[in-house]
Amino acid sequence: MTVRLLSLSVCALLVGAFVANSEDKKAEVKPLCPVSGKAIDMEKSVAYKGGKVYFCCGNCPGAFEKNTAKFATKANHQLVVTKQATQGKCPLSGGPLNDEKTVAVAGVTVKFCCEKCQGKVAAAKAEEQLELTFSDKAFDKGFTVAD
Repeated sequence: MTVRLLSLSVCALLVGAFVANSEDKKAEVKPLCPVSGKAIDMEKSVAYKGGKVYFCCGNCPGAFEKNTAKFATKANHQLVVTKQATQGKCPLSGGPLNDEKTVAVAGVTVKFCCEKCQGKVAAAKAEEQLELTFSDKAFDKGFTVAD
């Protein structure tokens, strides 16, 4: 009986460690180039909204600067992923945040003010979720770039 309890305890600890390790890996979001969608090179960047946006190669900064509006949503998302920007308000309403009303958007946990805002984003497809929460309008309402 004691051996069984000990075996079950060891199994429970191993499963717990595996689940915790898996959650840590899920929580880690890699910043991507807003132009190409590839992994970034920290040496390739441009100033943006008081922070820096990083790119995969030397060609992408020029494309970004030529048409910033086209890449703004993904650049804003990158500012959050790289912890240059933090959320202070609901990106849809600009209202105060409710810690219980969240949606994972492209690997980032985004908080909302109410069930209505949370529901709108939760019901949207991935690209629309990104646009709803990280477009310039939403980003300006809900996020601040640290100095």
